[in-house]
Amino acid sequence: MGKLTLCALRAVLVVLLVGTVLVQASMAGALVSGSDPEDGSLPLTPLRVITILGLASAQAALVCVWRLVTMVRRRTVFSRAAFRYVDVVIGALVLAALVWFGVTVLNAPGQRADPGVTVIMGGIGLAILGVALIVLVLRMLLAQAVARDVEASQMQAELNEVV
Repeated sequence: MGKLTLCALRAVLVVLLVGTVLVQASMAGALVSGSDPEDGSLPLTPLRVITILGLASAQAALVCVWRLVTMVRRRTVFSRAAFRYVDVVIGALVLAALVWFGVTVLNAPGQRADPGVTVIMGGIGLAILGVALIVLVLRMLLAQAVARDVEASQMQAELNEVV
């Protein structure tokens, strides 16, 4: 990967991380202060808690992607150390899907007149799970690449002994 691409990706990761922290802090502040009274149309307290959890999930994934980008820059991404970061990203995506399904359940009673919104929200949750499955497939490809790299290193060592 080029340096410009890595710098651009890191800039995006920083903006996303700062943005999620700010939103999370404002949600926690509203939750603790209780200054925003609920009007009864939507349960705000559970929604805020779910949002804070969802953002924590996103932050964990962002930090792991940052670590993976660092490994790419150092050319060490094809190692067993990368698996823990990929596993956290997969877990964060699954948690994000579960959080989204929670939001869907909270929102569903207000959508009795138009249940299509709930169906669309459920579809978005399934899409998030689909992304988790894609990352799982990419993890399997990483495992194959690591195995090939180890095999190539062993063959190179054997070749060096012969020559």
